[in-house]
Amino acid sequence: MPSIHRSAMAVALVTGTLLAASACGPDGPAGDGGGTAAPPPASSAAAPGGGVIGGITLPSGIPTSLLEGLPKSWDDLKKWKFEDWDSWASKHVFNNPVVKDFWNPDKMGDSKPADPAPPTAKPAADNGVTDPDPPVVKAVPVPRPYLKQPSGKVFFSAQGGRGNCSATVITDPQHPGRSNLVWTAGHCVHAGKGGDFFKDLVFVPAYNNSGASSGGKKAPLSELAPLGTWWADLVTTSPQWMVEGGGTGDAANQYDFAVMRVHNQNDSGKSLEETVGSAVPVWFDAPRDKVSVAAVGYPLYKPFDGQELYKCDGGKPTRLSFDAKRPSMLTIGCNMTQGSSGGGWFATMPDGKTALVSNTSIGTEDHTSLSGPYLETVAKQALDWISKKP
Repeated sequence: MPSIHRSAMAVALVTGTLLAASACGPDGPAGDGGGTAAPPPASSAAAPGGGVIGGITLPSGIPTSLLEGLPKSWDDLKKWKFEDWDSWASKHVFNNPVVKDFWNPDKMGDSKPADPAPPTAKPAADNGVTDPDPPVVKAVPVPRPYLKQPSGKVFFSAQGGRGNCSATVITDPQHPGRSNLVWTAGHCVHAGKGGDFFKDLVFVPAYNNSGASSGGKKAPLSELAPLGTWWADLVTTSPQWMVEGGGTGDAANQYDFAVMRVHNQNDSGKSLEETVGSAVPVWFDAPRDKVSVAAVGYPLYKPFDGQELYKCDGGKPTRLSFDAKRPSMLTIGCNMTQGSSGGGWFATMPDGKTALVSNTSIGTEDHTSLSGPYLETVAKQALDWISKKP
């Protein structure tokens, strides 16, 4: 695959669907016990022609079930209330039963991001604006121990194999001090256009906290997951990602975020936030010209190995846009590779607290920069819904 310049097009750091068994480790598709993503139900037959409904341009081949409950336009989505999100979610149910002892060190070690297909559209020269490439920033290791930090890894099964991403513990507006919410990328939980939610979806806070699996060493699950494996009960992502996301869904990257509600497989009675010892609020509509951001994640491809937590201090983000009608993505220079997808982008709020302002979504093929969605009304609605949902 030829090198791709960011100002021409960008590359997803892990695709929603694992593209080939060879990209997912030696064992190919996940085994039994819920390890394979279920095929779409019969009612989700593909709509052959795409077209436009209201103001929404639909790609060809999407399941007709995705048409149910769509707003008249993506602009109207910003007017949705809890009941609208609830109605939409009820039509696209996430099912992730706990499979006891499914995730072990071998399966975690075999999970790999796919070799991604590049988007096809050029960024728009528009009101959203695409800025020149930022300078490259070299990622540096986050000092151990990782305990009391909100970062961790997400693991999942999909058609084609097992994959992993990075993620962040966030505060829950409805349950202060007792959050069970995790923020990651949409493509880390759902395959995008024509696909479904992934299976066996878990969050592992403080992954490899002790460094026991560093340098190619084998380590027991107790060392890889010192705070346990937290299975997802409820997940939401943007309707834009579900309808458009995937290989050629360039503009969908501008809404490539997701929120998960999780529980500890071995329930201790403590919430995720209490167990980890930290969680960060989400800062929606953060002022682009006043924030300095740092991206955190577990990059997997060389020169990284997916076992270490890294950080890029990217400074003031630049902008990347594929669709003038959507908020431009935030972009920073960073050499982190696949596996860092979904990892949190952090900035300091006016009150001095650290907050999440984005997540890693896409990056250049030559690993010079990362881009993440600008979190505004739609992202806030998603968090409000999952926070209030019983």
